[in-house]
Amino acid sequence: MADGTSENASSNQMWGGRFASGPDAIMEEINASIGFDKKLYAQDIRGSIAHATMLAHQGIISAEDKDKIVHGLNTILSEIEAGGFEFSRKLEDIHMNVEARLATLIGPAAGRLHTARSRNDQVALDFRLWVKEELQKTEKALSALIAAFLDRAEEHAETVMPGFTHLQTAQPVTFGHHCMAYVEMFGRDRSRVRDAIVRLDECPIGAAALAGTGYPIDRHMTAAALGFREPTRNSIDTVSDRDFALEFLSIASIAATHLSRLAEEIVIWSTPQFGFIRLSDAFSTGSSIMPQKKNPDAAELVRAKTGRINGSLIALLTVMKGLPLAYSKDMQEDKEQVFDAAESIELAIAAMTGMVRDMTIRADRMKAAAGSGYSTATDLADWLVRAVGLPFRDAHHVTGRAVALAEQKGCDLSELSLTELQAINPAITEAVYDVVTVEASVASRKSFGGTAPVEVRRQIAWWRERV
Repeated sequence: MADGTSENASSNQMWGGRFASGPDAIMEEINASIGFDKKLYAQDIRGSIAHATMLAHQGIISAEDKDKIVHGLNTILSEIEAGGFEFSRKLEDIHMNVEARLATLIGPAAGRLHTARSRNDQVALDFRLWVKEELQKTEKALSALIAAFLDRAEEHAETVMPGFTHLQTAQPVTFGHHCMAYVEMFGRDRSRVRDAIVRLDECPIGAAALAGTGYPIDRHMTAAALGFREPTRNSIDTVSDRDFALEFLSIASIAATHLSRLAEEIVIWSTPQFGFIRLSDAFSTGSSIMPQKKNPDAAELVRAKTGRINGSLIALLTVMKGLPLAYSKDMQEDKEQVFDAAESIELAIAAMTGMVRDMTIRADRMKAAAGSGYSTATDLADWLVRAVGLPFRDAHHVTGRAVALAEQKGCDLSELSLTELQAINPAITEAVYDVVTVEASVASRKSFGGTAPVEVRRQIAWWRERV
């Protein structure tokens, strides 16, 4: 028969490593969330102050206890912000850490704070307040990025560059028009942020564990005090869903995808082979072995952040997909993903705003590339339709023969002689040279939303009114 010492050794071997003390250590490790949810301290304290104030107003607790609670909570807020608060893993989460400290500060009155609420609606409130504040920050950051693009678009409304499809030269556009494409993308991202704020602008506190409460609380009062439009309308849904967090992650993923596409273009444009832009040393690094290198590290890191943010969205979707109503402990895993994604998207937007304002545009390289690949071929085909009266399919065929001849001669379409063009189609006149230059091509595209400088400036003006 084994003695007590050998049994203890066997137990230690069973649990092993960090958990040598047995199942209690494992439970503490898996159950505690204070390591990350302490980020919610300001929201937790703010919600508790509003809740205590409402309880006193409704006569559920005394005014004297309310004053003690509010004073104690403000003291705790000061302690945390000064770095003097000691968070305990044994107390599991931010709610119990604050409540325990409150009891130390004010005594029995602290126990009245949790009247008519649960940790379920309390965490839903804290998290919703935090996400709302992050969305408001994201809206401001996107507005700053849009403003940076508007400035560059205005500066380069007439700067000609190649437009691409399949990363092959397609038609000439202006760099200003290209910038405005990103204004549209980030404008939609900002619109999604605003929509999300409207949807989450409902106050969870008062839903209690899942069924509401029998105390005569005033949920509209706490909602107003906390800056929400109204209280939530179903107590089960209130504590059991995190679609506001999923929506935040979805918005962040879409915006990060737009940032990543832009980052990819910056990486390409800054190569010697393209040479469309230069980034300063503020957003580039050198090589440890190759002295000539100037690497667009900031853009590459923005591109990489997208995978991280997308991963957070998938992770939380997976956590939530199989949960029965109402609350399950699985939902403790909601916050780290959102916290990480919020930090990543905030940094990525700030870095991209800096790069857009920082980069030097090499208009000469853009213009030289704009005429490559016979980018004005469509303009020739359109001219044949308008001036000569050919059906577009016939005009397309004639233009293809002109491109083949230019390729054979190693010249641009505009460098073919009139005699050569008339050999392909006798109806072609000298007027064709007014449309086959890149400048003429760009200037002609005056359709609403087109690349003509006059239209680019119209869209800039429209957006400036909305930024």
